Amino acid sequence: MQNLKTDVLVIGAGPAGSMTAKWAAKNGVKTLMIEKRQEIGSPVRCGEGMSKAWLPDVGIKPSSRWINVEVEGARIYSPSEKVLEINEKHAGNEVGYVVERDSFDKQLAIDAANEGVEVLLKTAAINLLRDDGRFVGVTAKQFGQTFEIRAPVIIGADGFESQVGRWAGLPTNLQLRDMDSCIQYRMTNVDSDVRYCDFYLGKVAPGGYVWIFPKDQGLANVGIGVQVSKLHNPADVKMYLDKWIAEHPGYAKGKKIDMVGGGVSISAPMKQTVANGIMLVGDAARMIDPLTGGGIANGCIAGKICGEVAAQAVTANDASKEFLQAYEKGWRAKLEDKLYRNWLAKEKLCTLPDETFDKIIDALQGVKLEKLSVLNILKAVHDKYPEVTKEFEAFL
Repeated sequence: MQNLKTDVLVIGAGPAGSMTAKWAAKNGVKTLMIEKRQEIGSPVRCGEGMSKAWLPDVGIKPSSRWINVEVEGARIYSPSEKVLEINEKHAGNEVGYVVERDSFDKQLAIDAANEGVEVLLKTAAINLLRDDGRFVGVTAKQFGQTFEIRAPVIIGADGFESQVGRWAGLPTNLQLRDMDSCIQYRMTNVDSDVRYCDFYLGKVAPGGYVWIFPKDQGLANVGIGVQVSKLHNPADVKMYLDKWIAEHPGYAKGKKIDMVGGGVSISAPMKQTVANGIMLVGDAARMIDPLTGGGIANGCIAGKICGEVAAQAVTANDASKEFLQAYEKGWRAKLEDKLYRNWLAKEKLCTLPDETFDKIIDALQGVKLEKLSVLNILKAVHDKYPEVTKEFEAFL
């Protein structure tokens, strides 16, 4: 493989990577996206639920090619299984559509390629190239051959385990309390309701929740996320999910036909996502919502900004950290406040006993929330159980 040159190099072809590449190319610069796997979107490591309100803002057209179900809303179950129903308008970033995530990722890559992005599969970045204090490319490997890809702007979109961020010296390290360990089954012959995504809170999933995303009548993704600091050994996360399934007859009778697992960051926003010649985006930049564990919307929203700034940097012949601050300011203006507020809420919620979760859901019965947010929830709970919100006074 011969050495390559491009204007913008995107490492990772998930949603954030494809979105960044698309908007860089759309703004007139030569863009190359590399993906270490041989197939974009596979293996799937996602619950496959997402909202839909943000799609037009980043140029994504809904398609039956990747949408399984359009749900009406979500149901949140307290530990005693009192249920709160909320419609899609209020339900946040993770309900609206249940999708085939591999098909969704492929469609975003197709959109990028149609804008002129070149794509190299089975191509892994193995280290960064430096020149005079800035990053100028990567050493890559494809089918055993090593070669260089040089670019003035490098985008790390390489996911939760981002190597690019670590190589660049950016603050990607996580504490155990800022990670969830997740496992999910695709199950058939279950009693899921295609109108709703379901979430179960409390000790059934310490520091996280159990989720059900319906894929079709009788078919659903049934998964769990548990805070890593609350696990005694890695197998515990599967134990928690199997226990929940066994205690719910509508799922205990089901059959498992697929299983995926992995880690998710539930951290506060990173303090720095750019360096000379480099930007991080999506899961690599810790843009996953600390409360929901969802990152598709945030990654795509930030990806559009990242691609636009990358093109501007190329045009200006200035990929310095100072120039790339436009990306820092752009994504933080859109996402940071909510990410930080939800991280603070997550920190508190992880300490609450089941009795308090029951009170929270009880307090929300019949309350008309214009928007589902930490602040609005706490205000509603405060009216009925002021003692519950005492530890959340900073939010009120």
